[in-house]
Amino acid sequence: EVQLVESGGGLVQAGGSLRLSCAASGFPFNGYAIGWFRHSPGKEPEGVSSIKNSDGSIYYADSVKGRFTISADNAKSTVYLQMNGLKPEDTATYHCARGMGGILAAAYDWWGQGTQVTVSA
Repeated sequence: EVQLVESGGGLVQAGGSLRLSCAASGFPFNGYAIGWFRHSPGKEPEGVSSIKNSDGSIYYADSVKGRFTISADNAKSTVYLQMNGLKPEDTATYHCARGMGGILAAAYDWWGQGTQVTVSA
């Protein structure tokens, strides 16, 4: 069974950091990209970042470039999203997903339940 389990969310003050984890199982980890997406009430879902181990491709949304870093641990089948310099507008539920790459949701076919990130001003 395909599973994607996010963890690492929480409440942090503006300027702070969090590291999200996405533990994948039930499929060949190197055969897919893992993407991070975020969704908050009243806003359109946004692709944040993705990584594809098979070709090393990494993508970031303009809104997080220079602040967020995505990485993967193949031995643990886990993708991390290090988030630094957090802003209140980063507040959202963050989901990881399995797919073909890039940061368009249509390219992803399996989603985790999400982890909440709240950034206070």
